[in-house]
Amino acid sequence: MHEPIRFQPLYFERVWGGRALETALGRTLPAGRPIGESWDLVDRPEAQSVIRGGSWSGATLRAALEQHPAEIMGPGWPAARRFPLLVKWLDCHERLSLQVHPPADLAAELKGETKTENWFIAETAPGAHLIVGLRPGVTRDQFEAALTEGTVEQCVHRFPVVAGDSILVRSGQLHAIDAGNLLLEIQQNSDTTYRAFDWGRVGLDGQPRRLHVAESLRAIAWNDPAPSPVRAAPTAAVIADGPEFRIRRLPMAKGEKLSLPAGEQPRLLSIVAGSLRVAGSGAETLVRGDTLLLPYAGVAGFEALSGAIVLLTENFYLPGK
Repeated sequence: MHEPIRFQPLYFERVWGGRALETALGRTLPAGRPIGESWDLVDRPEAQSVIRGGSWSGATLRAALEQHPAEIMGPGWPAARRFPLLVKWLDCHERLSLQVHPPADLAAELKGETKTENWFIAETAPGAHLIVGLRPGVTRDQFEAALTEGTVEQCVHRFPVVAGDSILVRSGQLHAIDAGNLLLEIQQNSDTTYRAFDWGRVGLDGQPRRLHVAESLRAIAWNDPAPSPVRAAPTAAVIADGPEFRIRRLPMAKGEKLSLPAGEQPRLLSIVAGSLRVAGSGAETLVRGDTLLLPYAGVAGFEALSGAIVLLTENFYLPGK
């Protein structure tokens, strides 16, 4: 398991989804359904990535990790441990619910999993916004009253975004993705979401979707300052950095090469613009939307076939630390 590993996407219908994964990324989607999420790398009991191409084509990520833990993740990785991250594309044709993920110190008590996530905005409709955090001074009592009165938009930090912006959303921060955003989400391996408010919407079955108000009120970090996005720029930058993972944005000119040595750490490489060629792979081409797992034991090399932007996700497992 030395070569870069690609996976088959898993598609999920969502009431707020659309068809942008088809038009923007060239994906073949299930017909006639609003597809909101493509899980491109996942290792969970209810959803499992399947390897696409290479010597392990058709095997699950779980099987690969069980049989080659040290080669893929590095020395000391337990074969039974789940892969620590989940990578997904989101087509937010309509606004998502106002939600929160439990912080680490409350997750077990609330019977959930903590989740810090990063959003990279690949495309936006004119006037697109994100919601992350509360406005300064908003208290729990004020927010509870706003939930009852339907005035929560007055309590939250809402700001405009354009393609190329990104933001790190930590567990405990209230958030929602507004309509008109196509984004890549790189997150901790969790699927716990508490909906605080759903804007009066009904689900795919025509019924109001379940809310988790009590859990949300417990999980919200009331004193955290609202975060600021990392704005789009033509330069390399660290766009997310924390104990869960680090993400570097790397613009590449046509013909520029990227080499990553073996024996440092496992990494993820995600193409969010342009296309690349994988070195030594029979001219295998990677396009916008592709995410690869770069094993610890493998040397990885890439060349930009056009102007490209890649996200390199690191530090989710550092052997020996």
